[in-house]
Amino acid sequence: MNAQKKILIVDDEAMNLDFFDLMLTKLGFIVEKARDGVEAMEKVKRFLPDLVLLDNVMPRMTGWEFTKIIKADTRYRDIPIIMFSALDDVKDKLEGFELGVEDYITKPYNFSEVLARIRVVLRNRELFAQIAVRESRLGLAEELSNEIKRTLLSFVKTIDDLDMVIGKTDKNSEVLEKTQYLRKQIAELDAKIEKTTTEWEDLKKAEIDLPALETGFRKSINQG
Repeated sequence: MNAQKKILIVDDEAMNLDFFDLMLTKLGFIVEKARDGVEAMEKVKRFLPDLVLLDNVMPRMTGWEFTKIIKADTRYRDIPIIMFSALDDVKDKLEGFELGVEDYITKPYNFSEVLARIRVVLRNRELFAQIAVRESRLGLAEELSNEIKRTLLSFVKTIDDLDMVIGKTDKNSEVLEKTQYLRKQIAELDAKIEKTTTEWEDLKKAEIDLPALETGFRKSINQG
């Protein structure tokens, strides 16, 4: 997390907004504030935060309502949300997690704990992003490998056809020798591609699956 992270704080209490603004800014975060969910929606579109600190009970639009809208929008649903609430009921916490919040903190809270949770959520977001990029690259590499294989098969067929034509006229032809050499080179290249494909498959098997990792992360939070 070398780059400065942007945090949107959403709370109808001015004291809470000012407190988090002061503390997080001192720690190097870029902070924006919103006094309710409606204002927060506009700030999300303009500010594009890396994380939202969200109070649950607010006028005009509750934290739950805000979360429903954000998590339903493909442009913003990957923005992690840490929800604050004075409600300590298990059902309320479960509802928050089911809506898609990454963490749920019950008031009153300790700032050191909040900061620790912010860093954990941001670190996990970066991890998910890195795994997604890696999976995407593996997918592209696999597509490229399949395309090369198809091209080689087409090339081999062309050589086979050429061999048949040349073989009928001159079995000692220099062209025939060259086609046989090309066939050998193609076979070696195909073997290398096959080896690389096997290595990719092994890597994918060993790779932590992104959805499974996220599910495990959410379970650990719920159990905590």
